[in-house]
Amino acid sequence: MPKISVLYFGQLREQLACGQEDLELQDPCTVAEVWQSLHPQRTLAQNILIAVNQEYVKADFVVKGGEEVAFFPPVTGG
Repeated sequence: MPKISVLYFGQLREQLACGQEDLELQDPCTVAEVWQSLHPQRTLAQNILIAVNQEYVKADFVVKGGEEVAFFPPVTGG
């Protein structure tokens, strides 16, 4: 079965106590479905940034396997 690598950055990494995990896909699915399968108790916030293979995407982007999916908290600066 195809796998994807899921990465977490910033506060998400701290909140989830996890920096990276792998997921085997049964079928192609959206990034939002990836999040739900790994974190069924947590809603994917609309302000979370998502990248697939280092390109920003929306939550409805479909992954098929072999990709790297990254979730980032909103970026702030000053």
